[in-house]
Amino acid sequence: MITVIGSVNMDLIATTPRLPEPGETVTGTDFATAPGGKGANQALAAQRAGAAVQMAGAVGDDAFAAEALALLDEAGADLGAVRHLTGPTGTALILVGGDGENMIAVIPAANGKMTAEDAERAVASMTAGDTLLLQMEIPEDAVGAALTAARGKRVTSVLNIAPLSDAVDRLAPLADIVIANETEFARLCGRQIATLAEARTELAALHGQTGQCLIVTLGGDGVLAARDGEITHTAALPITPVDTVGAGDTFCGYLAQGLDAGMEFTAAVRRAAVAGALACLKPGAQPSIPLSAEVDDRL
Repeated sequence: MITVIGSVNMDLIATTPRLPEPGETVTGTDFATAPGGKGANQALAAQRAGAAVQMAGAVGDDAFAAEALALLDEAGADLGAVRHLTGPTGTALILVGGDGENMIAVIPAANGKMTAEDAERAVASMTAGDTLLLQMEIPEDAVGAALTAARGKRVTSVLNIAPLSDAVDRLAPLADIVIANETEFARLCGRQIATLAEARTELAALHGQTGQCLIVTLGGDGVLAARDGEITHTAALPITPVDTVGAGDTFCGYLAQGLDAGMEFTAAVRRAAVAGALACLKPGAQPSIPLSAEVDDRL
């Protein structure tokens, strides 16, 4: 069983030939809305990967609330721990350029009202051996409380340190497994990484210090992972991206499902990497998350 504690958003997505420079206006080519939020994205990815998922989060009482939860509900996720609060649902304003890269502004709204008590209540319903999946798009007190409670319950905790904030220095050491992209990993190791070889060296050093399982997603350079004293590299699936929004969340959800199901570690990372790549081939966060059959076909 996987419990995801995190954000639920409505994504407002504009597509442009290229991303604008500061102060510049560009003419867009398309607009769409889609359910999003890092927590909900990862929950849906884990559910589509084959897990039984409980989503714990918060939405508002506006028109976006039901739509933001629609795909999770359709997939069969347990939404009993999602609170419905007075006020707006979280939103994300997303610009997607012609090369698939993006710029995102997130308005937390109901997500910002998640409390430590909410997190502790969600973990209290878990049992030893379950998997807890967290991100940093809800208040840091809630994330910290969940990680602390998970240790007491012998629950495996997975923390995706996105979006990056100053809280990472305090929260990352509390997790059993930490997932970071290239920028976030630079914060963990204290310097910018220029090459895959440098990333491997820094990852080995950090793993030696913390003993944690550490996973770094590197886009076209694949995935580096450190576990039990061993560093492994998984090559990226060659693709031409349409939209990279949600790729990292897809990776996290698929990885959590694989590990929760008892899959061998490197196989779980490989499957998650393929799922993340496939998510880049369609626009939107949740609509782009592939079904398990699609991922297994590519494997």
